[in-house]
Amino acid sequence: MTTPILVEIAILLAECPVSKLISLKDLEFLLYRVFNAEQLTRLPHFADHDRTTFDGILTTAERIAETYFAPHNSKADEHEPQFDGKTVTTIPEVKEAWQHFAKAGLLNARHAYADGGMQLPSLIHMAANAFFMAANPSTAGYPFLTSAAANVIHAFGSDEQKATFLPPMFDGRFAGTMALTEPDVGSSLGDLTTRAVPAADGTYRIKGQKMYISGGDQDITENIVHLVLARIEGAEKGVKGISLFIVPKFITNPDGTLAQRNDVQLAGLLHKMGYRGTTSTVLSFGEQDNCVGYLIGDAGRGLMYMFKMMNEARIGVGLGAAMIGYRGYLESLDYARNRPQGRSPAEKDPHSKPLNIVEHADVKRMLLAQKSYVEGSLALCLLAARLVDEQEAGTDAQQREDSGMLLDLITPVVKSFPSFYGPRANDLAIQVLGGAGYTREYPVEQCYRDNRLNPIHEGTHGIQSLDLLGRKLWQHNGKGLKLLMARIHATLASASQKPELAALVGEYQAQLKTVQETTLLLGGALQKGQVTEALANSALYLDMMGKTIIGWLWLEMADKALDAFANSPVQEEQQFLAGKCQAAQYFIRWELPEVQHQARLLQSFDRTCLDMQADWF
Repeated sequence: MTTPILVEIAILLAECPVSKLISLKDLEFLLYRVFNAEQLTRLPHFADHDRTTFDGILTTAERIAETYFAPHNSKADEHEPQFDGKTVTTIPEVKEAWQHFAKAGLLNARHAYADGGMQLPSLIHMAANAFFMAANPSTAGYPFLTSAAANVIHAFGSDEQKATFLPPMFDGRFAGTMALTEPDVGSSLGDLTTRAVPAADGTYRIKGQKMYISGGDQDITENIVHLVLARIEGAEKGVKGISLFIVPKFITNPDGTLAQRNDVQLAGLLHKMGYRGTTSTVLSFGEQDNCVGYLIGDAGRGLMYMFKMMNEARIGVGLGAAMIGYRGYLESLDYARNRPQGRSPAEKDPHSKPLNIVEHADVKRMLLAQKSYVEGSLALCLLAARLVDEQEAGTDAQQREDSGMLLDLITPVVKSFPSFYGPRANDLAIQVLGGAGYTREYPVEQCYRDNRLNPIHEGTHGIQSLDLLGRKLWQHNGKGLKLLMARIHATLASASQKPELAALVGEYQAQLKTVQETTLLLGGALQKGQVTEALANSALYLDMMGKTIIGWLWLEMADKALDAFANSPVQEEQQFLAGKCQAAQYFIRWELPEVQHQARLLQSFDRTCLDMQADWF
């Protein structure tokens, strides 16, 4: 169902230049060939949609991103938010971009019509968000955090809380944050010290400090809704004693109007190497002992509720890392195509015309690596979105359950693979540009700085690896892993029928066998209680699993490309086909074999890092 506002915006912006943020052919291919977006319209929840509405949403997102987000990306980086001790000030373009995003209905696009939403599939919503992350990740952070916070309130809040906070969050009057980290407590949330004291009126008084809170204060919205983890006075230690609270910057009346300022103070802004347009804050709750908080759901279940937002945020971080990497790749590709320098090693005539550097073998290597990382990462994120749709809107109960299990299994990979290889792609983009890559006259150096934050956002690589190897693989008797292997083997069966892919299928199968053997060995060690030894090198395992999944997705893309374009007489389609197959070949031959070295370390339970003593450094 295309809303009038989306039609209006699409018409107004129809003359904008074509996007340079994503390869539109690649996005179309992934949505409609690889992940069968149109198939989702057979589900009752999405029955009002068709490809026309999907494309309309994507066109609108592309135009808003190009017109209102991309132009101030570097300006927001150069002119960080300022705090004068009382007020935070951002550049005016940030608020303008926020307003256009909200006006288009994108803050609640995935919610039901009854809630003012579009009932948009997660797959299409994530594809739309990709434009904004490529255009300006720091400004995009404000709406994305708000949507995630609103989703938690929608899922677990009381009817009164939903009625009070969701309408102004959905229409862009209020923003949202999640406040987890404390100055002395990073990822170890079970040790948090923020307290919640019950009040006579059923509310709570929150007291404590949080830091690294993105969007914790700003001047773009009337109010900010903080979701705060705290321990109710007298609750048990550890994660089971943590509850979740709504703590608005301004006390909010039931009709959404503002009352007095709440006892939430900005202690200061933090200055990061990237995402500099997003305020990063230290917040003090309850300095005057009058910070009002509203309990969400049941006491002691706060971390479980927050994980809905955190898991959504982890997938969002993966998308952001993929798209910042993608932006750098396209910038370096454009530069390489238009930068003449040097000649072929076989050319001895100094008077011959220089080649554009895209013709040099080593530049091709760097571009191929970027292409394999970022297009593979985008496919991974869209896979996660497709699983969300199957889990939430599927009509078959078993399929919903299976999709949820598979999504749960791969979430650490969705967060971590793009976050590790996206910055690698940006590093290579700088190298392709040479000296120009290090200058602020070109965007690739900012892309690298922005993307370098993503390995830390929403749980480090090490934490995700412990989650995957220590817990996710073995849940439900390992059913998630079985579901993943079933999908991988289906792709192998299809691809093996194509002579062009037969060799790659064989190479992939050899590496997959090694990964399976390693997984079984580590699982057996965990069952025997060898937890420390089995998890000591878990980061290697996470990278191994990431490469395995991305290698599978590249085979899937090559398989679908051959199906779609093998008989096409259009040269552009043939080039697209060749590019997909060559990138699949690069990843499976150049990147995937690294799992052999990782497997040797994992299978031998190598203790090099574990046995290092602190005093030896």
